[in-house]
Amino acid sequence: MMIFKKAIPRRTFLRGLGASVALPMLDAMIPALANTNAVKMPLRVGYTYSPNGIIEEAFRPTGAGANYEMSHVVKQWAHVRDKVLVLSNLNNGDSESVSGHIGGSSMFLTGSKPSKSLSEIYAGISVDQVIAKQFGKETPLESLQLCIENAAELAGQSAGGYSSAYTNTISWSSPTSPMPMIHRPRDVFERLFGDAGTNPEARKVRLKEQKSILDFVMEDFSRTKKKLGARDQAKLDEFTTVLRDVEVRIQKAEKTIDMELPDMQRPVGIPEYEEHSRLMYDLLHMAFQTDMTRVFTFMVAREYSELVFTNLGHTDPYHPITHHRGNPTKIRMASEINTFHARLFGEFLAKLEATKDLDGTSILDNAMLVYGAGMGNGDIHSQWNIPVALIGGGRGTLNSGRHILYEEGTPFSNLHVAMLNKMSIETESFGGELGISNGELDLDRSA
Repeated sequence: MMIFKKAIPRRTFLRGLGASVALPMLDAMIPALANTNAVKMPLRVGYTYSPNGIIEEAFRPTGAGANYEMSHVVKQWAHVRDKVLVLSNLNNGDSESVSGHIGGSSMFLTGSKPSKSLSEIYAGISVDQVIAKQFGKETPLESLQLCIENAAELAGQSAGGYSSAYTNTISWSSPTSPMPMIHRPRDVFERLFGDAGTNPEARKVRLKEQKSILDFVMEDFSRTKKKLGARDQAKLDEFTTVLRDVEVRIQKAEKTIDMELPDMQRPVGIPEYEEHSRLMYDLLHMAFQTDMTRVFTFMVAREYSELVFTNLGHTDPYHPITHHRGNPTKIRMASEINTFHARLFGEFLAKLEATKDLDGTSILDNAMLVYGAGMGNGDIHSQWNIPVALIGGGRGTLNSGRHILYEEGTPFSNLHVAMLNKMSIETESFGGELGISNGELDLDRSA
């Protein structure tokens, strides 16, 4: 490893007209004679949310402890099994305590019962935003909130006397402030690399000419690259290749995803869903890699989602399928959707595992990623025994590779308390009515 006498700043950007590209972690960012192992790698935190519940048989492993048998869903993460903690018997509030879908999403990260109103919304601050307020002091963006479905098109889809705000996001900056979720890959890309805030006209020129962001920073790229050692140069080349690839894919996706179509011509199915999801995961990967943010939430669909997974051979919308009433065909179809979502997340995990930090550990080693749903049984809207997994090494604080069975009725918010304390954000309790924690979840149990 080549380490220069004078390290380049950790927060280094390649700059050009209307563009600003953060560099990934490079050896040259550590001062000469510094002990790389003594330099703390950043901890990254993410919450990926699956709506409408997850079929229990598809998610719940057989057995407990380290030798548990992986289910169809969890098997999608077999390549990082030693970093997976499957947590059972955690309740996201009381069964039928709110209104299944509403309570599932709104209480998932807040632990607070939402107010039943179409206009005066009230939940609680979500755990991701508690973390973001601390971690965001060291990054350009405090957090990212992503989704696949356009909430603006669904704004009128309130239900049961509750505002659609409760189902269009899982992130709340305050009890009355739901965080909007971004569904366009281009918008995420521009937030990370566009520098549009300082020069919006340059952004318009770049988009109109369909030029890559790298074209606008190439002069600075060449100048910076000359200062780097061979390993850093290779790392920078690899990163910029991925960056250009993602940008090209976004341009292609925009031609189909963002086409202005009359309502009658808008496709019912979602053949582009898979690429859309991969783009979002790739953008999150680069956000972590460049340390633009250390916190994200991602909804792979919203509660009540009517998406049709034509890529799986389905013709029925997602939400009605989950109300299967024991119908084996619907159970199979819902399980296929659940497994498909888990596979895409598994690809994301593989990229985090393959991306190394300066000390030789991976981004996944230095992450805490929660994957789960707000309902344990979407068919009957139960918020008991929700499917949830905690994945990553937690920067050495997590001993994973197990399935843990907790006492029935353990509050899901206990996990929030445990994670916050492992991040040195001292917490005794989290959540409000129905979801309030009663202690810290023991993540070191053997089973």
